[in-house]
Amino acid sequence: MNITLFYSQETKYSFSMEKFLYGKKVLVTGSGSGIGYETARLFAGYGYTVYGVARSVEEKEEDIGKGKLVSLKMDVTDEESIKRVLSIIGDFSILIHSAGFGIGGAAEDSDLSLVRAQEETDYYGVLLLNSLALPVLRKNPRSLVIAVSSIAARVPLPFQGHYSAVKYALEAYMGALRNEIRGFGTRVAVVEPGDLSTGFTSNRIKAIKDDSPYSSLYDKAIKEIEKDEMTGGKPIEAARVIFSLSKRKNPPFRTPVGFVYKTLMFLLRFFPDALTLCILRKMYGLEDK
Repeated sequence: MNITLFYSQETKYSFSMEKFLYGKKVLVTGSGSGIGYETARLFAGYGYTVYGVARSVEEKEEDIGKGKLVSLKMDVTDEESIKRVLSIIGDFSILIHSAGFGIGGAAEDSDLSLVRAQEETDYYGVLLLNSLALPVLRKNPRSLVIAVSSIAARVPLPFQGHYSAVKYALEAYMGALRNEIRGFGTRVAVVEPGDLSTGFTSNRIKAIKDDSPYSSLYDKAIKEIEKDEMTGGKPIEAARVIFSLSKRKNPPFRTPVGFVYKTLMFLLRFFPDALTLCILRKMYGLEDK
């Protein structure tokens, strides 16, 4: 049976309705905007009860399609905040990590307080939430954990090196978790978006110092990065990939979003590191002396 879901004011998509392989209750972090927002509404539209959490969100319930979206305030870096939400949810079997933000700066002299803040949310926030939520998920015969990573996890982007590093770490952690928890019936996967037109671009924090010798190079590179992001796809594309993984008994570990990025990740397997880094320099207009 095909149904059509109006997930936003602008676009609609049709999917084939399938059984709920991992149950009908979902927790989505970062649901206030971007990928998390679209993911929460997409699942709700197909009959799931979705708990969408973010630091700044109006706490409310709304019916969407055949399901329900419950918006709650939660900070993934605050243990008590997480415990409050988990006590409200009770038993659930799908966890989607979408909370996060990015910083831009030079690898050498980025503001370390901002680097640490990014790590606290994008990496340690996942670890903290998992430590509290996985005991609940493991009680179910089958459960699913998905983290929104990035193509940056496999390609070290100039002037987003610390963002690439935290996503590298996230994927290494999720890969280890995938093997460790598989015997409990829990499946683990990561989704790797590339350039998407979301609030991520406008929310990127400039971590480079004013007197940095890299300032002019940073300005040049970040303009290219932002142009690619603003002309990229929409966050619903990543949400649709996440939704499709929830319909698979054995989802792949890594799933790039979009044909272009799937092709790029395939080709990179055959590129020597020197060639990959050279291509990145050319893409962002960096000189080679």
